[in-house]
Amino acid sequence: MRFCRFNGNRLGLVEGDQIIDVTPALDVIPAQRWPLPEHDLLIAHLDEVLARANAIKAGAPRLPARSVHFNAPVANPGKIVNAPINYQKHINEAVDDKGIAHGRELKGKHITDWGLFLKATSSMIGFSDEVRLRKPDRRNDHEIELAVIIGRTANKVKAADALQYVAGYSMGLDMTIRGPELQCFRKSVDTYAVLGPWIVTADEIPDPNNLNLAIWVNGEPRQNANTNDLVYNVNKLIEYATEWYTLHPGDVIFTGTPEGVGPVKPGDTMTCEIERIGRWDVKIASEFAG
Repeated sequence: MRFCRFNGNRLGLVEGDQIIDVTPALDVIPAQRWPLPEHDLLIAHLDEVLARANAIKAGAPRLPARSVHFNAPVANPGKIVNAPINYQKHINEAVDDKGIAHGRELKGKHITDWGLFLKATSSMIGFSDEVRLRKPDRRNDHEIELAVIIGRTANKVKAADALQYVAGYSMGLDMTIRGPELQCFRKSVDTYAVLGPWIVTADEIPDPNNLNLAIWVNGEPRQNANTNDLVYNVNKLIEYATEWYTLHPGDVIFTGTPEGVGPVKPGDTMTCEIERIGRWDVKIASEFAG
């Protein structure tokens, strides 16, 4: 099943080129009092919500997918977890391209040497929102990634069991300002974590470690790879992350980007595609953020 958050805080089921508005299904989520829990309420109650959505969809309004505004499908992620240098060919290109590495020693290293990093949740937007580039004197790059949405609390999970904790998968763009600063700083810029346009539930993607992913910028092919080239695959990333901290429903893991990263500029269009998830455009605003 595919579901999305659209036109503000409406809930939709995605079927073909249509969005079925099943927003009343959100009523099954129990009312919460302050302080709110450490997780996304929709993802925490996803089974109940989607069951209700299926029950009411026959009589629900239908909209053309191209007519709606796709918001980030996770409204309140507690953490955006990112995997750096997690494709060997991306490591190779970073060794050769000093504009990527910025003096960091990458030769002979990979994710085990660097660990994971977190992006600010305030950086997240949906596929219909525009990326607003900052720092016109810096290189701003695209990074297409498979995004994993955690479905239930996970702590010290073994790789063999890891996929049982996944609610679904989405497309992610880990937009990046190149420079010497730590990733958590220069990748946490507003609009630099793009997620969407929808989530595909885990049952529809039994093997996330064998998915083609690609991105084009203004029609020019840039990145084209397969998740079977990940240094740490999805299972291992969940195991690795939960060795260090607890993952909660709605936490998002950006699994790393393959080779072919490159700069973008105001006015560009990024066309993203991941097998079994879909293909959609993300626009970059025509001017740098003020």
